[in-house]
Amino acid sequence: MKPLDGLFVLDFSTLLPGPMATLLLAEAGAQVLKIEPLAGEAMRAYEPPWGDDSAIFGLLNRGKQSLAIDLKEPAAREHVLGLARKADVVVEQFRPGVMDRLGFGYDALSRINPRLIYCSITGYGQTGPRALEAGHDLNYAGDTGMLALSMGDVAHAVLPATPLGDIGGGSYPAVINILLALEERRRTGTGRHIDIAMSENMFPFAYWALATGFATGHWPGNGTDLVTGFSPRYRVYATRDRQALVVAALEPKFWATFCDVVNLPEDLRNDAVDPAATSLEIARIVASEDSAVWAQRLEGKDCCVSLAASMEDAVRDPHFIARGVFAAQVTNAQGTSLPALPMPIIPAFRVKPEGALPAPGLHGHTGIPAKVPE
Repeated sequence: MKPLDGLFVLDFSTLLPGPMATLLLAEAGAQVLKIEPLAGEAMRAYEPPWGDDSAIFGLLNRGKQSLAIDLKEPAAREHVLGLARKADVVVEQFRPGVMDRLGFGYDALSRINPRLIYCSITGYGQTGPRALEAGHDLNYAGDTGMLALSMGDVAHAVLPATPLGDIGGGSYPAVINILLALEERRRTGTGRHIDIAMSENMFPFAYWALATGFATGHWPGNGTDLVTGFSPRYRVYATRDRQALVVAALEPKFWATFCDVVNLPEDLRNDAVDPAATSLEIARIVASEDSAVWAQRLEGKDCCVSLAASMEDAVRDPHFIARGVFAAQVTNAQGTSLPALPMPIIPAFRVKPEGALPAPGLHGHTGIPAKVPE
């Protein structure tokens, strides 16, 4: 038995936030049924292609089922309402009001299934002046001050390497609150509507900036704080062969060891005196040697300094291989497989932590029953 065995989830979501949330539920044993338009959800067409669908779609939808259906057809609507009567959880990420207009909003579904946990994922929440405003991840980073903390020169701004709002502000909070609602339902017997606003869930990631601003009235600027590039102890330095030396030597013992490795002059080791001068000298020293030299000098040194790996190198790291991070597989209808997306669920709780599960193919249905719990 896996933690979520027997849980039935109807997933109306598309692209990233909702599908990753329901992937987490599926990996822990839930039965997830994707409700898709007849043409399929948009992520199926994204690059890179993998068989009939996108590789991204495959990774995000491993182990789920799909029901492609026209929700405007009366028979199809009745069929989905029948599924909703048996569902434990509904996940959707339309703008507020869309599901109500389709007849599948929380009020309508909770009347036929009072135990239903209904999770809505939107950019700005179900209420408030911006509730109906369109947005994507980069907008949420900009709206919440996150982008302004470390984007570099605005003329050549550095974008976040991942859609933090979608995943950290959407998928993960959705799963956390669904699990909390399941516990609440266990005690009360009733479900609830969960309102997940991706933008406001970005703020916890800026805990240090908020603490500084609220406590002192002085708000961090672009690259002006400890973890955004101001400190010589926490930044990226270029080697002679243009590789990235990642320095995170924050604590005194790590900083002292790193200073010894680079043979930093004594008068610059107290980086509180002139941080810019210390950074400039470290940059000069690091740039004087190739990455292989620094790798050799850092070997066996415990100082929180490493060379940045490419994504290709990272997935081949012997440590991650030994941990089985990419051991699971996802398959498609054409019989090919890819390493599954690693999920932050321990192997004991996952359905097949080292096995293969399919991503759902697209099959058009109107009123044809999907497999649901009795």
